[in-house]
Amino acid sequence: MRYQNQRQVYGETLVELGTENKNIVVLEADLGKSTMTTLFEQKFPERFFEMGIGEANMTSFAAGLSLTGKIAFTNSFAVFAAGRAFDQIRQGISIPGLNVKIVGSSAGLSDFGDGATHQSVEDVAIMRAIPNMTVLVPADGIETRKMMIKIVEYDGPVYLRINRHDLPDLFPEDQEFIIGKPYLIRKGNDIVVFANGIMVSKAVEAAETLEKEGISVRVVNVSSLKPIDEDEIKKYADNVRGIITAEEHSLIGGLASAVTYILRGRGVNIIPVGIEDRFGQSTHSYEELLEEYGLTVNNIIDSVKKML
Repeated sequence: MRYQNQRQVYGETLVELGTENKNIVVLEADLGKSTMTTLFEQKFPERFFEMGIGEANMTSFAAGLSLTGKIAFTNSFAVFAAGRAFDQIRQGISIPGLNVKIVGSSAGLSDFGDGATHQSVEDVAIMRAIPNMTVLVPADGIETRKMMIKIVEYDGPVYLRINRHDLPDLFPEDQEFIIGKPYLIRKGNDIVVFANGIMVSKAVEAAETLEKEGISVRVVNVSSLKPIDEDEIKKYADNVRGIITAEEHSLIGGLASAVTYILRGRGVNIIPVGIEDRFGQSTHSYEELLEEYGLTVNNIIDSVKKML
C-alpha cells in the first residue's frame, strides 16, 4: 500500500493548479515550510504573500484579493486558521460568500509534540457552524489532490483540513470527488463505520481484522462534512445492526454530531469514536497520542463488538 503526506500533496497540487490558473494566489502565516506553500512561493513568488504570524490580517487581506477576482488560499495550522481568524472569516468571507480557501494544516492531534495550543480538536465544529462555509476532511493524498481540483472550480468559502503525517492511499484513483458526497470504501453487512481523515484507514484496518472473526463491517468515508448528502448517509445506514462514527476531532460538533442529526428519529444505535471534551497534550509520538485519546484500530473494534 502506498503512503503519501497530505501536506506534500497539497503543496505540489497548489503549484500544478497555479500553473493552469493565474488567478490563484497564496497567503502564508509564517509556516510555509510546514504547510508546504514554499513550493508555490518558489514557483510563483509574485503571487505569494508572506503575512507573518497574523492570521486575522491574512484572512482580511485574502478577502480583499478575492474581490479583485483572485482565488485566495490562506494557510496556517488548523487551530490558528479556524481560531485566530474566526471573526474575519465570519464577517469578511462567509457573510459575503467570498471565494477564499482556508487551509488548516497539522490538523487534529497530528502536531503531537507541541501540545494543546497547536492541536485542533474543535476546528471542524467552528467551521461547520459558519453559514456559507464548505468543510472538507480528506482521507489520504489522493483525495487531497482531487479536493484541491474541485475547490478551485467551486466559487465560495471552503475550509480544508490537512493532516501532518503520511497516510495510506484508499480513495480510488479513478473516482471523481464530489463536494457533499460520502464514499463507500469497503462493503459490509453487520455494522457501518462512518469515518473521515486518518480514521478512515483505521476503520478499514479494523474491518479487515473483524472479517477474520466473521463480522462484516461497511466503511464509509464522510470527507465532506458540510454539505453532506443526507440521503446517501441514510442509504449506507440501512440494513445494518449498528453504526459507529470515527473522527480525529471532538465528539461535539463534528462527524458524530452530523451523522446523529441526519439519522435522528430512525431508532438506530450509534457509538461515537472521537475525542472526549478535552484538549490535546504533548507526547513522544503521534501513535501514542492517538492511543491516549481512543483513536485506534482497537477502539473501533471494541466499539463494533460492543454494538453487536
